[in-house]
Amino acid sequence: MSKRFFVTVGLIVLAFGLVSPLHAQEAATAAGTRVEVVRWSIITAGFALAIAAAFGALSQAKGLSAAVEGIARNPSAAGEIRGNLILGLVLIESLVIYVLLISLILFFVSPFGK
Repeated sequence: MSKRFFVTVGLIVLAFGLVSPLHAQEAATAAGTRVEVVRWSIITAGFALAIAAAFGALSQAKGLSAAVEGIARNPSAAGEIRGNLILGLVLIESLVIYVLLISLILFFVSPFGK
């Protein structure tokens, strides 16, 4: 069997797997829908914060590694490299703080109505 056949079958199984829970849901009331929106906003905020923190830490580690390597190769450029490193780390950290702010808004403020 070909690779194309397996990809097609895999996509069909994935499509049925994603669509089938829609048919199993009950009719939701207004209060039930509100609880679900709050629950999913908290889950989404948690995942967004985890992903932002993980990739922010990875990018900071890579930047720090490159700066230390650059200083080791050319010690006379340490001041300029250090300044650029601190600016880069501040910008990376600010992105993570923005995600934290959005997550806190989703946790504690009711962004989707009453």
